[in-house]
Amino acid sequence: MILRRATDKDFDALLALQQAAYEENGKLLGATPMPLQADYKHILRDMEVWLAGPRDKPDGALILEFRKDDMLIWSVATHPRARGTAVGRGLLALAEKRAHDEKRPVIRLYTASLFLKNIDWYARNGFVEESREALPDRIKVNMIKKLD
Repeated sequence: MILRRATDKDFDALLALQQAAYEENGKLLGATPMPLQADYKHILRDMEVWLAGPRDKPDGALILEFRKDDMLIWSVATHPRARGTAVGRGLLALAEKRAHDEKRPVIRLYTASLFLKNIDWYARNGFVEESREALPDRIKVNMIKKLD
């Protein structure tokens, strides 16, 4: 799998990938997924963004936010055409490597309570539920993975 850091030039490809990756979630949720409410110019400027696959049509994206005591996986997204090809697993492995590199002992992420497949997938990859937050249009499930 080819992984590379995204730049401002990847804005359109990143946005198209995120829209494709989260389309099904939006239908299930009946609301706009949080990653589709974001300002991607801000994300490309202030967060670490990785893309997997071809430059013009990436198969996956990983968005990381390094905070004081942890690292937040702000988004891990796989294009529908690449699901089942281990792109997501590769991106999660990269996230764990980056947390180690940056000496963050904890990785956090969130998903919606309706996304049972996501919760199960994250659990199979070592994350546990930390808390739930009731938002006006969803219940946000906060998950955590403590690293060695």
